[in-house]
Amino acid sequence: MTEQQQAQGGADAPARRPLIATEVGRVVSDKMDKTVTVLVERRVKHPLYGKVVTRSAKYHAHDENNECREGDLVEIVATRKLSRTKAWRVAQVLKKAEVV
Repeated sequence: MTEQQQAQGGADAPARRPLIATEVGRVVSDKMDKTVTVLVERRVKHPLYGKVVTRSAKYHAHDENNECREGDLVEIVATRKLSRTKAWRVAQVLKKAEVV
C-alpha cells in the first residue's frame, strides 16, 4: 500500500479522530427562540509570565426544540452558518441546571 493510500485511510492506517469542532459550555441565555448563548471557558498558560489564566468565549447555538435552560451544561458542535451570528448547534445536554 502506498503512503498516499495510507494517508487517505487505508486498511493499515490508524484510526483518526474526526475533524469536527466540539466545545462544552454553560448556557447563559435562553431568551431567543431556538437559540441559546453558550459560555465556553478554557484555561491557558500565559506565554510570558506562565500564570494560568481563564479565557472565555460566547457562542450562539441552535437549539431546535427549545430544551436548554439557563445554567445547563451543554456540548455544542460547529455547523454551517445558520444566521449572522449563529454557527453552532447543541449536540446534547450533559447536565440540567438545578432548580432552586
